[in-house]
Amino acid sequence: MIATKQMSGTRSLRVAGTQSRAARVASVVVRAEKAKPSHGQKEHKGRWKGIDAGVDMSDDQQDVQRGRQMVDSLFQGQQGMGGTHNAILSSEEYLSQAARSFNNIEDGFYISVDFLDKISIHVAKNFLDLPKIKVPLILGIWGGKGQGKTFQCGLAFKKLGISPIVMSAGELESGNAGEPAKLIRQRYREASDIIKKGKMCSLFINDLDAGAGRMGDATQYTVNNQMVNATLMNIADNPTNVQLPGVYKNEDIPRVPIICTGNDFSTLYAPLIRDGRMEKYYWNPTRADRIGVCTGIFQFDNVDPKDVETLVDAFPGQSIDFFGALRARVYDDKVREFITNTGIENIGSRLINSREGKVEFEKPVMELATLMKYGQLIVDEQENVKRVQLADEYMSGASLAGSSGSSMPEAYSAE
Repeated sequence: MIATKQMSGTRSLRVAGTQSRAARVASVVVRAEKAKPSHGQKEHKGRWKGIDAGVDMSDDQQDVQRGRQMVDSLFQGQQGMGGTHNAILSSEEYLSQAARSFNNIEDGFYISVDFLDKISIHVAKNFLDLPKIKVPLILGIWGGKGQGKTFQCGLAFKKLGISPIVMSAGELESGNAGEPAKLIRQRYREASDIIKKGKMCSLFINDLDAGAGRMGDATQYTVNNQMVNATLMNIADNPTNVQLPGVYKNEDIPRVPIICTGNDFSTLYAPLIRDGRMEKYYWNPTRADRIGVCTGIFQFDNVDPKDVETLVDAFPGQSIDFFGALRARVYDDKVREFITNTGIENIGSRLINSREGKVEFEKPVMELATLMKYGQLIVDEQENVKRVQLADEYMSGASLAGSSGSSMPEAYSAE
């Protein structure tokens, strides 16, 4: 009897417990139904509704990655170290937009011995701890247009195993005052983080004089120009203590050598280019350098080395870039033949998203006579630009159509 009562009591307790849970679930459902807004009634939104579950679509790891270097490193782990501050997913958004790799440069291109010597010594001196010697942080490589300064730097970086952080002249000006100076500091610290992880790195600024220089009285000297010059001067003086705006923590970071290119550094602020801050190197390729570079340009076209020498000597006043344009000009006949066979009206469907795949040409035969012919055509166009100069004629006075107007064909004016 006692056992039966105990069993029946236990059974009754279990049933009662089950009923109570069911009742609680039912009451929760009823309260939820009552809480739903009726038709025409607005749903109440809390102050932090945007970050509630099911509403917020952001990714905390992406937010941390985007905000890197925007806060003090005390509150955010360093990149490359293990931790939840590192993004798990891998996409283009996580990669630095300024890091440059030169793996696409094939072997066989000529690099000047003097050029490589200057860059390698500058980089090595900035990483060496030389006693009581102040090493200039910036190497300024300047020279004529189209002489291959940037490409030679790329070859040197590949030779040294450096993937530099790159800036261009267009990034040295902005609609927001102080933004370019802040960007320089961010890129410098980004390169410093790479060095901290055990890899050589450098900050490479293309065409510094075009972005920070003053080209005569016609160029406006803005606040950003002034701050870019001042920021580079400050970094050159304190290369291991580069702070971001709003961060005032004395923290030593690895020194980063800066290499910049330009055409005329006399347009820059004079205290920036003084010898203690910037070491200057004038790149004026010799005949041997020009022949070596042009041999690399035509190395896949089976052009005889003697023909390359003859071609270089035939156009002594042209930049190295001229010979690259000359090689591209030789393909005009092949392209013209392709357009004729395809039809002008069918070019778009054949070149863009075509099912037939990529258009391929047979390599044209680059004989010396063909190269000389196209080279002379390019020179003639250069002479036309220097000779005609319609802007002077338009600005000096009203040049109207007539017997002496600029609209008259040259064949008539010659008669």
